[in-house]
Amino acid sequence: MAPLTPHIVSAYNTAKDSENKMHDDTVARQFGFSGGLVPGVDVFAYMMHPPVAKWGRAFLERGLIEARFVKPVYDGETTEVRADEANGGLTLEVQSRGELCATGSASLPASAPKISLADYPETSAVAQRKPVDATSYETGKWLGVVPRSWAGADASGYLTDVRETLPIYAQEGLGHPGLFQRVMNKVLVDNAILGPWIHVGSRMQLLAAAKAGDELTARAKVTANYEKKGHRFVELDALVVANGTPVAHCRHIAIYQPRQQAAA
Repeated sequence: MAPLTPHIVSAYNTAKDSENKMHDDTVARQFGFSGGLVPGVDVFAYMMHPPVAKWGRAFLERGLIEARFVKPVYDGETTEVRADEANGGLTLEVQSRGELCATGSASLPASAPKISLADYPETSAVAQRKPVDATSYETGKWLGVVPRSWAGADASGYLTDVRETLPIYAQEGLGHPGLFQRVMNKVLVDNAILGPWIHVGSRMQLLAAAKAGDELTARAKVTANYEKKGHRFVELDALVVANGTPVAHCRHIAIYQPRQQAAA
């Protein structure tokens, strides 16, 4: 195994004012954390830096990356993404405060798999969100999302927010694949009114490079909904689509009701 140069960032909590109060210092402390959590989707974006640095645009077009979040990353903390070459790919670790916060891996398949839009029917988010309950994410249910684009200042601002320094995005007018993860979170938010909740892991197979400003949507199916250690988990299988073109196949896992709420 050969280590690559670590990617070091000052973590930034982009969601302090979001609907998910797990990113709020006061509420997060009530759940036993030291402060508001840096969103998992942004930690995932930090983890994309090494494979894109190694493989460039090829990774954006067909790369595979997965991550599991095991400890929180907090705002302002120095955070280090370590990448080691192994078996033709990369093993990834995120360290902060001397703790292991996330693990993962990345690889570059010879080609992107062919996934048919027909296998992922186009759906819309619910017309009126209701407070989350057992029926919000029933296994087998198809979920939609309100389309979103990050164009112009939003696109460049996103790169700043996730501390991305690679020039490929600005030079080639490409969208950062971390945005696909934000869309995956939007699937959950656009279909129910959630209390504090936590993204715990994802697997993402990139299918094509998106352009900055593309309108992104997700066609997601609930593949699992279960209780573990008092928490309520949901798992999604989704196709992220940019202007009608599939750009990522994602599997997303979240605790949509932490045990403190599930027991309430």
